[in-house]
Amino acid sequence: MSNAHTSIDPITLSVVRGALETAQREMTTTLEKTARSSVFNLAHDYSNALFDHLPEMILQGQDIPIHLGSLMPAMKAVAEYYGDDIHEGDVIYHNDPVMMGSHILDCCMYKPVFYKGELVFWTVCKGHVTDIGGPVPAGYNPDAKEIYAEGLRIPPIKIWEKGVRRRDVINLIHSNMRSRRNQEGDLNAQYGACAVGERNMIALLDKYGVETVRAAIEELKNMADTHMRSLISSIPDGQYHGEAVLEDSGHGLGDLTISADIEIKDSDVHIKITSPPQVPYFINSYAGNSMSGVLLGLMMFAQVDPPYNEGLYRCVTVDLGEHGTLCNAKEPAPHVNCTTTPMETLTDAVRMAFEDAAPDRVIASWGHASGINISGIDPKTGEQYVTMILASIISGAGATQQMDGWHACGPLCCFGALSSGDIELLEYQYPILIHKYGLAEDSGGAGEYRGGCGTVWEVEPLGHEMTVVAFGEGREHPTMGAAGAEQISPELKLGRLEIIHKDGVTDLHKQNIMTEIQPGDRARNTNPGGGGYGSSFARSVPAVLKDVEERIISVAAAKTEYGVVIDPQTMAVNEAETESLRRKLTA
Repeated sequence: MSNAHTSIDPITLSVVRGALETAQREMTTTLEKTARSSVFNLAHDYSNALFDHLPEMILQGQDIPIHLGSLMPAMKAVAEYYGDDIHEGDVIYHNDPVMMGSHILDCCMYKPVFYKGELVFWTVCKGHVTDIGGPVPAGYNPDAKEIYAEGLRIPPIKIWEKGVRRRDVINLIHSNMRSRRNQEGDLNAQYGACAVGERNMIALLDKYGVETVRAAIEELKNMADTHMRSLISSIPDGQYHGEAVLEDSGHGLGDLTISADIEIKDSDVHIKITSPPQVPYFINSYAGNSMSGVLLGLMMFAQVDPPYNEGLYRCVTVDLGEHGTLCNAKEPAPHVNCTTTPMETLTDAVRMAFEDAAPDRVIASWGHASGINISGIDPKTGEQYVTMILASIISGAGATQQMDGWHACGPLCCFGALSSGDIELLEYQYPILIHKYGLAEDSGGAGEYRGGCGTVWEVEPLGHEMTVVAFGEGREHPTMGAAGAEQISPELKLGRLEIIHKDGVTDLHKQNIMTEIQPGDRARNTNPGGGGYGSSFARSVPAVLKDVEERIISVAAAKTEYGVVIDPQTMAVNEAETESLRRKLTA
């Protein structure tokens, strides 16, 4: 265990901690208020963090987990790549999964912060751009057999050098991306976020000096280390196992199982991942992205108090398995879907391995992402638009031992950090009409504590042909429940894409597909809900009635999944039939 640092007084420590948190929050506010695409300014698919000179993460924002875990190895890879060739005024850009990036749509900006000629900090901003080139708008190419067929890989590259903007390099990047206007705006917003972070960190150093600030940061990392070690120490030493199934998305690969084995000894834990060989399909995960999945599984279980920095993981070692496997892919494996699939399955496996060690902390899983991207030519401007509809992947949270899962809080990979954004703003930005956005009735997993509902999002293109690209999973297997939660009506819990043609014909899709729809047609995407906890027949009758009244569950599902008989006309519970039915179903 690390020794506690004692050279910093508690008041100064608290002030420095607050200043770091403020610096990070101002980065987030700057990005949100200045970005141009809806993925940034409405959906918040970005993450900001601060690193010290080592470089170790000293503060992560309350942002997207799939970004945050990979930022640590990615920051080290970038710093190692440039070595001593890092100068004041440099700004580095990067998205390459082979060099610890997440997937190529997550473009990350790194700004070294110098103070009196010394490299002291890094401000870092990663965001999901709406397009990265390649044959499929928004990058999710279900037919890609190699990473080269997915879009533009950007190894670490300087886009500002000693304070001078590299116009030629930035032009090269944006010339390979659709919707250039949005890309330029979002890149400038990332620069603004990093610059604001730099300004605040220099102000902190002006006030307290490098030595005091470094002492405070070391103390904060020690504090995080102590929190995690205290939790790990409370678990009996031993070896534990968890596994989860990644569903076949219709490409003939079959279901794939990902396993996690953990070994706990004193206050240390080693996590070993086992996964099948990589596949010629976009669900392979490179090491940086898989680290995010592993650490999210750990944090779902741990739920330790802040501070959240790299000190949390000093006691954790990870083996991602053989190189060339699904969770430790090697070039040229296609990968773009990896931040949802298989990352969420990997997260489930790790969390369940820890729960095997501490069954008293068992919870249900959250809904996995099952969403769509859209693109087309805006008939009003003649410009191409493309965007990921983050609102279409908002699923339900899992239930716990004490409460129902939250509605519309997922998916698992974003863990509540994602936002749907205002419908009107989406309709303002793109030539679309959104007919419906709401909770999907009966989608939450049944249980004594019910899973949160997923969502349904329905869109029509206005005056043009629109491309719809489906990605993710959760269309074959419902979200996993816990503690005996039954899967009585699994078909009600699944995600799906329906194309509703203007002639009334509806096509149901459970695969990751790319298709075109015309004005008058609609694309309706439904997301899975969260898993339930405990037997649904133990849920209180008044709670079931309340769910029916609020259209969380239907009258029919109240009967089949909960054994509660309700008159659909009067909404009165038939107590005698309910008691008889529950007795029969639990016999």
